[in-house]
Formats: sequence, structure tokens, C-alpha cells
Amino acid sequence: MEIHGSCSEQFSAVREAFADSLRSGADVGASVAVYLDGEPVVDLWGGYVDQARTQPWQRDTITNVWSTTKTMTTLCALVLADRAELDLNAPVAKYWPEFGTAGKDRIEVRHLLSHTSGLPDWDQPVTLDDLCDWEKVTTLLARQAPRWDPGTASGYHRFTHGFLIGEVVRRICQQSIGTFFADHIAAPLDADFHIGLAAEHDHRVADVIPAPGPAPAANPRVKIPVGAYVTAQDTWSTQWRRAEIPAADGYGNARSVAAVQSVLACAGQTPHGRLLSEATCRMALDEQSHGIDLVLGIPLRFGIGYALNASNAPVSTTSTHTCYWGGRGGSLVVNDLDTRMTIAYAMNQMTYLGLTDPRGQKLLHAAYKATGTL
Repeated sequence: MEIHGSCSEQFSAVREAFADSLRSGADVGASVAVYLDGEPVVDLWGGYVDQARTQPWQRDTITNVWSTTKTMTTLCALVLADRAELDLNAPVAKYWPEFGTAGKDRIEVRHLLSHTSGLPDWDQPVTLDDLCDWEKVTTLLARQAPRWDPGTASGYHRFTHGFLIGEVVRRICQQSIGTFFADHIAAPLDADFHIGLAAEHDHRVADVIPAPGPAPAANPRVKIPVGAYVTAQDTWSTQWRRAEIPAADGYGNARSVAAVQSVLACAGQTPHGRLLSEATCRMALDEQSHGIDLVLGIPLRFGIGYALNASNAPVSTTSTHTCYWGGRGGSLVVNDLDTRMTIAYAMNQMTYLGLTDPRGQKLLHAAYKATGTL
């Protein structure tokens, strides 16, 4: 299997792990990137954009990274916080007055970011058409009551996370979150990542490939059902691509994910100038919850918009100051503020393994082995 791109000799173990994944058939097409001190030391891609393996994955191929998009949405909030336009400890209703009903008047912005607001889903069934109707889904969220005492526990906000934060951003700056991200983050960093995709990029997309076999049985520890559901096939549609669903429909590759997220690992400094202060970057590490997530049923430690390093977490490193998240099917990004390293992985072949997907885990371990911190 031919691998393309560049990889420093120090990180050759990442190249080998990536090649093994493609060679074994675990991956159809994929990309991996490692940024150290804000500079790429690994930028690799290979495989195919289609399940039939007829069209090669190119340098500029992009794919839907699902919930890795949430890390981009979080950065939008952090940029506004850094500019003192958003107070993460303020009630959401300060910016979105209609939200302060049905017992939500004390929900703070940080609760939205950390999945602790008690709004993991809508109280009524939600369709793909609904998810593409911003006014409808945000109005419904503004009307409903939280399902638990906000701030007391996390319950993964699969789709609501992006709409909740996105509406706060829209109320502050009068821009959709996709436009805000494009103007204030992607453009300054020259990063090829998109929340909602313009038609001009369609020819570069590697559609996600559904996970093989039946979905696993529901976790019996999960007490809160999640109604909003989108299939892999739904994401092949123009409707999905054009919508701004900022918890799930981001398009990019490992290079663009790492280029953006390395802002955190490098204390806000980028090759193009400073995007955030170091203090704001450290906000991501402020623990908001630590325990069994009420929706995912697994132990998670959440900070501001990211899961944090913990010995019982699905992603764990030897560094103390690490934050991460991944996407449905297997994409992953990890920011290490101690080593100033960001590792990102994006692919088209989905699995049901979530954050424990061995493809991303092997690449992560190889990167840490390269730095001598494993």
C-alpha cells in the first residue's frame, strides 16, 4: 500500500502504524497528521476515497469527521471568550434570552460546552430535515427543560452541543457558526476545514463508509435515550453537506484538523500569529465533570469542550494536560499542552468502536513513542 506525504524520521513509527492499518484493510482511505510546536512533523495520506477502491485518496481529499467537529465549535466559543465577548460562567440567557425558561435560567455557557447542561437531545423526535432547520431545533431547545440538574453530571450532547453553542455565537456576533469559524479561525490559519460544505468542494469529498455488521446492543447503563439519529448514508446527501450542523457535519482531513487544534497545544500561538491567549487555552482543561457519562455510559472527564486525560478514560496519555475528542466512526484529535503536540486522524471507513477504535489509538501511541513519553 503506497503512503503519500511527509514524515520526519523521528515519527517513523506513526508512518508504520498508518501503513499497517491501510495494508490490513482496517482502513480504506485515511490521513494522519502530527503537529509539534505548531509545525507538521507527520502529514500522511493513503488508500481510496471509495469502498470499491478505485479512486485514490489525494492530498486535498476531505471527509465528514462527525463529532471531531465539536472541537472546532468549541474553539469558536474560546475565541469569543478570549476577546471578552463571551463569559463562559455567565448564564446562557444573557446572550439568548428565550433560553432562560423551563428551569434553564441557571444554565451557564460552560455547561453547554461540557455536556453538563441536561439537554442531550430533543424531547420530541427529530429528523434529518429538522437538523437542517436551525430555527426549529434551537427554538425547541429553548423551550424544553433540562433532564438533570445542570452542572452535576455529563450526558453527551451528540447533536444539541453544536446548536446550543452555535446559537450563543450567533446571538453575540450575528454570524452563523460556520461563517464565524471560516472567517475567524480557518481563514487566519489557512486551514481546509469546513462546518457546512460549499458545492465547490464536493469533488474532493470521500464519503464515509458505513460500519460493517449490525450495530452493538445498547449499553444497559445508559438511562437517557438519544432520539436524533443520522445514518452514514444520510451524510452522502447534498442536504447534509450544505447544512451547518456544528456538532457533526465538519469536513476536513487530518492535516486541517491538526492545523486548527494545534492552536491549543501551542498556547494560542500559530505560524500566522496569535489566535488565543495562553490563559484561554488553559480554560479547556478546567474540569467540569468526572464520572460515568449519562448518555454514553462510559467514564469520562470533561473540561471546557473537550474530554480530559484520566486513567479510566477511553483515551489516556502519559501527559497531565491533554484534551481530546473524536468522531463517530473513528476520527480522533488529541491536544497535548505539555509536549505541545497535536495528533489527528481522519478516515472514511467507519466502525462502531468510538473513542476506543484501535486505528486511532495505535497512531496516538506511535506518536508518543516517538517523543519518548509513552
